[in-house]
Amino acid sequence: MQPDFWLERWARGETGFHLPTVNPHLQRHWPAFGLLPGARVLVPLAGKSVDLAWLRAQGCMVTAVELSRHAADSLFADLGETPQRTRTADFEVFEVPGLRFFVGDFFRMTPALAGPLDAVYDRAALIALPANLRPAYAAQLTSLQRAGTRSLLVALEYPPTQMNGPPFTVTAAEIAALFGASHTLEELACEDILDAEPRFRARGVTQLVERVFALRRRD
Repeated sequence: MQPDFWLERWARGETGFHLPTVNPHLQRHWPAFGLLPGARVLVPLAGKSVDLAWLRAQGCMVTAVELSRHAADSLFADLGETPQRTRTADFEVFEVPGLRFFVGDFFRMTPALAGPLDAVYDRAALIALPANLRPAYAAQLTSLQRAGTRSLLVALEYPPTQMNGPPFTVTAAEIAALFGASHTLEELACEDILDAEPRFRARGVTQLVERVFALRRRD
């Protein structure tokens, strides 16, 4: 899957993956991380998620990374804020108090740009990538973390023969294979959400399991 795929979807307004409300798993499980005010949180492949504003409202310093400039423009328009804009070699950076938004290729993000991370929130990044890119994504994400960095990861699982992603099916076993050597993992929730997702049923999916994991980067 090439970057142009996502850029074209944003350009055409095909953003059905964008949710208008804060993710309930984020609201339910994030407080257990016990982060202090000013904690640095990375949100990869962030889109224009309203979760960014929610995290900022919890006192977090949020760093978002997203390929599409359309997403950045839409996000700050929705926030009603005018960001300061700067450039690095690989990113256009939009910044308001408590939120830095990097427009560019997540695989070019560096620890120096991300800063020392306390937490990561991935609701729609891993499941947006096909299987051949997921190991590289996991390695990149891990490389940006320090010992003790916490992550909240939301994944979807459905019979792979029933639908072509994105979002892609990612099993618990695959998540363990991707992150188990570098992180501790705890499954926080597992629920079939098909009744609440008619567009998946319309695509022929008969089971749609949402899993939520808490990860911690090993020392």
